[in-house]
Amino acid sequence: MSVVGYARVSTVGQNLETQLDELGGAGVDRIYQEKLSGAYTQRPELESMLDYVREGDTVAVTKLDRIARSTRHLLEIVDRLDDKGVAFKVLNINLDTSTPTGKLMLTMLGAVATFEREMMLERQSEGIAKAKEAGKYTGRKPTAMAKREQVLQLLGQGMTKQAVADKLGIGVASVYRIVKASRG
Repeated sequence: MSVVGYARVSTVGQNLETQLDELGGAGVDRIYQEKLSGAYTQRPELESMLDYVREGDTVAVTKLDRIARSTRHLLEIVDRLDDKGVAFKVLNINLDTSTPTGKLMLTMLGAVATFEREMMLERQSEGIAKAKEAGKYTGRKPTAMAKREQVLQLLGQGMTKQAVADKLGIGVASVYRIVKASRG
């Protein structure tokens, strides 16, 4: 019987240290970690962890949203764990699915989290629509194409495409696209 942790952040720029410290403090024997959006239900480290755990083990996460972003996905994960005889714990709310009350609370919290996310996305969409109507939202500006003249000038000075990309802070693929567009 071991306690297995799962830690996740959404982007490469985010830090896993706080989650790793909390899981370590909770007596976790092994930690699976990844930097990938929770919107993806197929996450390599999550799948590895789910395959690894055995009957009598416990899976621990620091917060509910670290393992799933929807009630449906959360319940699928918990069902997989239940089928294997594995308990599930959420540290920040002291939730433990090895008890009937814990299972009920998990379902309710998952539903609330999904509702909150859907409401946030709805408000965001409404805000963008209003900003578009007012002419204040045009989307992201094309950063690389805005530097077209600089790209062509630096290439004309004999710089390599990679050197131009590095100097201007754009991707080398963007440099190639600019060159192709200027020829066409």
